[in-house]
Amino acid sequence: MLIGLLVSLLTPVLAFVVGWLVFSVPSPAVVAAARKQITTILASDGKTEVGRYVPEEGNRIVVSLSQVPVHAQNAVLAAEDRSFRSNPGFDIGAIARAAGEQLTGGSGGGSTITQQYIKVVTGDDEYSLLRKFREVIVAAKITKRESKDQILQDYLNTIYFGRGSYGIQAASQAYFGKNVEDLTVSEAAVLAGLIRSPSGLDPATDLAAAQARWNLVLNGMVEQGWLSPADRAVQQYPKTLPLTQASQVLGVPTDDRAHVVDRVLDELGRHGITRAQLDEGGGRILTTIDPRAQKLARDAALTELGGQPGNLHSSLVAIDPHSGAVMAYYGGSDGRGFDLAGGLAWSPGSAFKPFTMLAALDRGIGMYSVYAGQSPLVVDGRSYVNSESRSYPQLTLKQAMTQSVNTAFLRLAHDVGAQAIRTAAIQAGIPAEINGKQAMAEPDSGVPGIGITLGQYPVHTIDMASGYATFAADGVRHEPFLIREYDDSHGNVGYQHLDKPQPAFDQTDPTRNAQLARNVTATLTDVARSSQIPLAGGRQVAAKTGTSQLGDTGRNSAAWMVGYTPSISTAVWVGDPANSAIKNANGADIFGRGLPGEIWQRFMNAYLQGTRMERFPPFTVIGPPPPATRSPTWRTHDRRNTDRFARPEPDFRNTDPFAPPQFDIQDTEPGPGDRPSRPSRPQRSDCSPFCQQVPLPDEGLGR
Repeated sequence: MLIGLLVSLLTPVLAFVVGWLVFSVPSPAVVAAARKQITTILASDGKTEVGRYVPEEGNRIVVSLSQVPVHAQNAVLAAEDRSFRSNPGFDIGAIARAAGEQLTGGSGGGSTITQQYIKVVTGDDEYSLLRKFREVIVAAKITKRESKDQILQDYLNTIYFGRGSYGIQAASQAYFGKNVEDLTVSEAAVLAGLIRSPSGLDPATDLAAAQARWNLVLNGMVEQGWLSPADRAVQQYPKTLPLTQASQVLGVPTDDRAHVVDRVLDELGRHGITRAQLDEGGGRILTTIDPRAQKLARDAALTELGGQPGNLHSSLVAIDPHSGAVMAYYGGSDGRGFDLAGGLAWSPGSAFKPFTMLAALDRGIGMYSVYAGQSPLVVDGRSYVNSESRSYPQLTLKQAMTQSVNTAFLRLAHDVGAQAIRTAAIQAGIPAEINGKQAMAEPDSGVPGIGITLGQYPVHTIDMASGYATFAADGVRHEPFLIREYDDSHGNVGYQHLDKPQPAFDQTDPTRNAQLARNVTATLTDVARSSQIPLAGGRQVAAKTGTSQLGDTGRNSAAWMVGYTPSISTAVWVGDPANSAIKNANGADIFGRGLPGEIWQRFMNAYLQGTRMERFPPFTVIGPPPPATRSPTWRTHDRRNTDRFARPEPDFRNTDPFAPPQFDIQDTEPGPGDRPSRPSRPQRSDCSPFCQQVPLPDEGLGR
C-alpha cells in the first residue's frame, strides 16, 4: 500500500518533470508572423489588384501595459483570472473544478490568462488531456521566465475581442471609437466580458447576455477590492458603436470592390477553402472580373446617378454567357454597406416576363400567339390595369412583351400556370432558394401565385443577369462564378474552376433546347428601341425593362433593365435599400426605361464599343406562324372575350420576328412625368374568367 501511495504521488511529479524537459515555449512573434498571411485578389488579367483579404489578426495595434488603465487591467483579471498575480501560470483548483464539471456533463474551462495566451499563440485549441497538460507546463515555464506584467501585456495584445479586433487597443476602437487609455471603468468591463464569447456577447448581438456578463465583471472587481461599492453603484452600461463601424484593415477596399472581395471569399468557402485556411495559406485568387468592365460599370452608375436624389442606389452585374464568368460586379459604391447585387433581393417587375414566355413556348404557345390585353382585368376580387389604363383588344405576345402589357401576361400565366413559370425561371438560372428561403413562392403555401409573371418575388441582380445569359447562350446553362483559380503562398493550386455547361430547357433534344432560347430572344429584340434606349449603331440586343410598385401607394420601389447580346448579359437595378418611393431629380417616378435603362445603355455601349456587330442566330418559330400567313378567322387565346370587341385587328404585314411591330399602340413603360397605374378595387361584383385564381399582391406589377 505504501508503494502504491508513493507511486501515485511521484507519477504526477515525474510527468511534470518530463513535460518541463520536452515542451518548449513558442515565440509569439514567430507564431504570429507564420499565421498572418495576406491573400491578394486579382482581376482576370492576372495583374490588376481588385483587393486583399487580410486575416483578422492583421487588425491588431500593439500597446504597452502602461497605456492600459489599471481599472481596465483589473476588469480583465476579474473576468478571466482573479488569481493571476499570484498563481504559477495555472490554477490547480480551477482545473479540478473544470474537470469535475465536464465529467458531470457541464462545461468549464479552468484556464488561467497564461494558459489562454499559450492556446492563442500556438493556435491549438482542440480539447484533449495532452493539450491541457502541455498548456500547463508551458504556462509554468513562461511564468518563471517572464514577469506578470509582460505576460498580461502580451495577452492583452493578442486575445480576440470580436468585430475583427485583436488586442485591447483595436477593441477599444471597434466598440467605442477611442484609444485604450481613454476607457472608462464601465467600458473596460464591457471589453473584459467579451473575451469568453466575442460574438455571442457583443451588445449588438445579444444585449441582455452582454449586460449580464458586464455585471459579473464589475461585481468581481468589487469582490477583489479593485472597485469600491460606491463606484460600482454609479456605473451605467455604455453605448457601443454599430457593427458597421468596426476598425478598417489596411489594404481592404471600401468602395465597390469590397463587394467583389466578399463575394469571392464566399464563393471560395463554398468550394471548401475557408477564411481560416487563407489566414494560414495566403497566396492569390485569380478572378473573372474584367478590370475595364468593372470600371465602366462603376462609371455608368455614378454618372447617371449624379445629381439624383440621395436615396437612389444602383447595382449592375455583367456575365459572359459562354462561360458564366462574372465580368463586372457592382454592388454599390459603398463597400461597407449592403451588397446590392447579390446580398439584398428585389422584385424584378416586368423583367420577369421572359420566363413566362419560356414556359409558354414549352407548351407550344409562341410569340405570335394572340392574347387579349383589355384593362382592367379582375382576379379574385382585385382589378389590375395596364399603364395609363390602356386596353388592347388583342395583340401577339411579342407585341405584349415589347409594350409590357400586364393583363396579356396575366392571361398567359393563367394558361401555362404559375408553377411552370417558376420551373422555367429555375431552369434559366434563378436560384430555387434565395437568402435562405424558398424563392418565387408564397411563404405559407410554398407555391407561386399568378403574380409571378409580373415579377412579384424578389431576386438578386446577379440572378437576373445569369438567367438572361442562358437565353443568350442558346439555352446552355453556366453557373455564374467569380473565381478561376486559387494558389496558396507556396504555389499549390487549392481550387480551380471547372465549367459544367448543361442544356437548360430540354436535356434530351439539343435542337429544341436552342430553339426555346432563341424564341425567347426573338420576343425581346424590340424592347430597347421601343423604350428609347437602343444600343449604338443599331446593334442587335434582347432586353426587358421592369418596375416594382411600393405596396398600394401608387409609387415605385425598384426599377430594372436587363438585356444581352450574344457576348454579354447585363442586369441593372435602381432603388432605395430602405424601400422608399423612388423619384428622379425632376420629381418624376422612376421606371425601368429611365435611370436603370440609361445606366444599362451607357455601360453596354461603352463595353461593346469597337467590337464586331454580333447578330442572334436564326431560329424556327415555335407555335403559330406570323399573322400574315394565317387564315382571317384566327382567334385569340382569351376565347371568352374574342367577340366582345369591334376594333380592327393590328396590321401584321411585317413577318420578320426581329423587325419592329407595324401597329399603332404606345409603350406602356411611362416616360418622365407619367403617373404609374396601380391595382384598384373593383366597383362591381362581376369578374373575369380568372376569378378562381389566387389573389395578386399590390406590388410587383411590371412595367
